[in-house]
Amino acid sequence: MIGCGIVIFGNGVDLLEIDRIKELYEKNPRFLERFFTAGECAFFERKMMNIESIAANFAAKEAVSKALGTGVRGFNLIDIEILRDEMGKPIVNLYDRAEMLAESLGIDHIMLSISHTEKHAIAFAIAMKKS
Repeated sequence: MIGCGIVIFGNGVDLLEIDRIKELYEKNPRFLERFFTAGECAFFERKMMNIESIAANFAAKEAVSKALGTGVRGFNLIDIEILRDEMGKPIVNLYDRAEMLAESLGIDHIMLSISHTEKHAIAFAIAMKKS
């Protein structure tokens, strides 16, 4: 339990090789539209389509899906949006079936940390709800 009646529902972590995402991105012209929202694509454009940023967001979506307790079951990765606030902190927005799942579980906030090197991207998510 965390203070103020907040409890951790679940956590998730994902580590991936950036070259794997680069290969998917280069082979599939619909890769971005299949997995990322318009807001995320705008973020990638501001980052000059930096593959490390794309891979980090992909890892973040996987980590969030694990924090929800299901992995990617019952919803699509595009139902999870990873944006940044004005300071660069990642923000999680849920839509459609991922949002419905979180609501049914009482999850009202997801904290997220993302990092990458030249070769790997990692993300850690914590899903929280009121006790």
